[in-house]
This record gives sequence, structure tokens and C-alpha cells, in this order.
Amino acid sequence: MQFFFEVLIGGLLSGVMYSLVALGFVLIYKASGVFNFAQGSMVFFAALTFVGLLEKGLGFWLALPATLAVMIVLGLVIERIVLRPLINQPQITLFMATIGLSFFIEGLAQLMWGANVRGLELGIQDEPLQWVSDVAGVNVSKFDLVAAGIAAVLVSTLAIFFSRTRIGRALRAVADDHQAALAVGIPLQQIWGIVWAVAGAVALVAGLLWGARNGVQFALTFVALKALPVLILGGFESIPGAVVGGLIVGASEKLAEVYVGPYVGGGIEGWFPYVLALLFLLVRPEGLFGEKIIRRI
Repeated sequence: MQFFFEVLIGGLLSGVMYSLVALGFVLIYKASGVFNFAQGSMVFFAALTFVGLLEKGLGFWLALPATLAVMIVLGLVIERIVLRPLINQPQITLFMATIGLSFFIEGLAQLMWGANVRGLELGIQDEPLQWVSDVAGVNVSKFDLVAAGIAAVLVSTLAIFFSRTRIGRALRAVADDHQAALAVGIPLQQIWGIVWAVAGAVALVAGLLWGARNGVQFALTFVALKALPVLILGGFESIPGAVVGGLIVGASEKLAEVYVGPYVGGGIEGWFPYVLALLFLLVRPEGLFGEKIIRRI
């Protein structure tokens, strides 16, 4: 049981970080109905820009706000140049636009800072917490716990911001009906700009945490793909759903790798969440926190 809880806790902590990546998708989809395939590239761009600024001689506390400013500007530019001209276009057009945007951001990041793999040190050691081991007898990584705590604080802050503030209420109105929101005076384009800017900031936090764990490299773009099962389980428009979906995916993939992997040759951690999401689609395609869509025939 001790080993089981170690695996479970490790999976849950990873799941919170998956939720952080999924949150970027949720924010943009909730406000504009656009599935931003470029979110993974934004995570990669943020991490590479931060490391690049550190290499240029900026200290941590100068590089961090500078990168945050870059990501906010990037989000605003994407909304202004890519999204705004495609208003009222079919969803597949918007989706294809974000795919093209993804490749552009990846190329721009490597053009600016190079394609070499870099390490990223945030001052958090990836070692077991001794007091947890002594008290509970379970090994919990210090880095995983701190990273999950940072992700949880950010997710909670954004959830409160979008549920309790005027901008949050405007966002919910825009998500429900664009035309109705415009009719009551809500500045649609301003709300979209804010959401894209926030998504850029979320990409920065995700890039720093995942870059510190796995290294700053092109593979960071694939972290976003792991957010897809999270979105399917939790719902594409729900911030709480992103959290719950991330916890389910993180815990299930770790437990499956340990307890099922040996019987199928191992290596199932990478694809098990997608199988879980596929099975979930057959039962509840709108997600745990998604609204059922009822269409009259």
C-alpha cells in the first residue's frame, strides 16, 4: 500500500501540471470557441525565451517579467493578426489557422534562440521530502510538490478571477453567445485580447515548470498533446474540469504504467490517457463538467 500511495501521489502531482497546460486551451476555447492547437508551441516559446534571456546575462528576476511581457504581447498579437480577421469563419478554418500558427511560433523560437537543448534550474531540487517520508512513510518529490502547488495557486486564482470579477462575467457572457454579448455592450475584441494575454502568461508558467523538469527542448510542444485527454475528460469549457481531468489523467497513467505495464511490455504511460479518453467519449462526450448539447430533429 505504501508503494501504491507513492505512485498515486506522484500521478496526482503530475496531473496538476497537466491541468496547467489544459487551462490555456480552456481559456481560449471558452471565450472564442477556438481550439488553440498552438498552445504547446507557446509553452515552448516561453521556456526558450526565458532561458535565452538568462543566457544574455539577465538575472532570474529580470528575465521573468521580461518573458511575461513577451508572452502577453505575443498573445495580443495573435488575437489581433490571426483571430480577429477570421471572425465568423467556420471552426475548421480557425483550427487550421492555429496549426499554421503553431509551426510559425516553433520556427520563430528556434530562429531567435537556437534549437539546442537547455537545462533550466529554478532552485527546486528534485528529491524526496524527508519529513513526509518520516511521518507518512511515503516518498514525495519536492519539485513535484512545489510545482503542483504553483499550478494549483494559478488555476485557483484564474478560476476566482473569471467567476467573481466583471471581466469574468463578461467572459462567461461572450462564451454563451457572442452576438448577445455585443448587444449588451460587452467589448468582444477586448475580452478576446485579455484572454489571449492570460493564455500567454499561463504558457510561461507551464513552460518554466515543464522546462525545469524535462529540459527546454522541442519536445515541450508535445506536452500540450497530453492536455487533450484532460480536456476530453473535464470538458473543453470548464476550468474546474481541467483540474479534475488532469488529476484523473495523471493518476491513471502512473498506476497503469506500474500495475498494467508489466503485462503488456511496458511503455503504456504515453498512450494510456488517450485510450481512457476514447472510452470516456463513448460514455460522456461532453466531459464531466461540460454541458450536454440537446438538438431537436
